[in-house]
Amino acid sequence: MIIEEALIEAPQGIHVRLLFQDEGRFGRISDRRRCWAPAPSRPVVGQQVVREFLYAMVAVSPLDGDISSLVMPWVDAEAMSIFFAYTSEMFKKEFCLMFLDGAGWHRANNLRVPHNMKLLWLPPYSPELNPVEHIWEYVRENSFGNKSFDSLDDVEDMLCSSLVTLEQQPNIVRSLTSFDWFNTLHLSSN
Repeated sequence: MIIEEALIEAPQGIHVRLLFQDEGRFGRISDRRRCWAPAPSRPVVGQQVVREFLYAMVAVSPLDGDISSLVMPWVDAEAMSIFFAYTSEMFKKEFCLMFLDGAGWHRANNLRVPHNMKLLWLPPYSPELNPVEHIWEYVRENSFGNKSFDSLDDVEDMLCSSLVTLEQQPNIVRSLTSFDWFNTLHLSSN
C-alpha cells in the first residue's frame, strides 16, 4: 500500500528503484568474534577500547544488489543530504523509493531530498525489516572481527575496502538482502 502510494509521485515511464538505507558506526573498539583454531591451542585476539568512530552510510537495492555508500566522520542532516545527493546522482535515470528508519537526521527540517527520490519510513523499532542490517553483520564479521586498529585512518581504509568489495559483488549483496517478499513487488510508475 505505501509503495503504491509513493509510485504516484514517480514520473511516468521511468524505472523505479527500491532502496533501503542505514548508517553503521565503526571504530577502534575491538569486535571480538569466535574463530577456529586447531586443538588444543587457543587463539589470542587483541583487545582495545578507543572511543574514535566513523560512520558508514549505505543504501542497498536488494533486487539487483547495487550499493551506494559513503564513509563520513559524523551523522546529521547535512551528512544525510550529501549522501542523498550522491545516491541520487548514482541512480540519476531512475526514481528512488528509499526506506529509512526513524533517526532524527532522517526527518530533519533542513534535510535536502533530491527530486528523483521519495523517502519512506520503516516502522519504529524494527531493524529486522531493513536489509542493510545484514550488510553490517557481513562487514563486521568478515572485515572487523578480531582486529585492532592503530588509527582511525586504518579503520577508514578497512571500511572503504569492505564496501568497495561488496559493491563489486552484487550477487553477495543480493543473497544478503533480498527478502522473499521483494520478489512480489511490481515497481512501475505507469
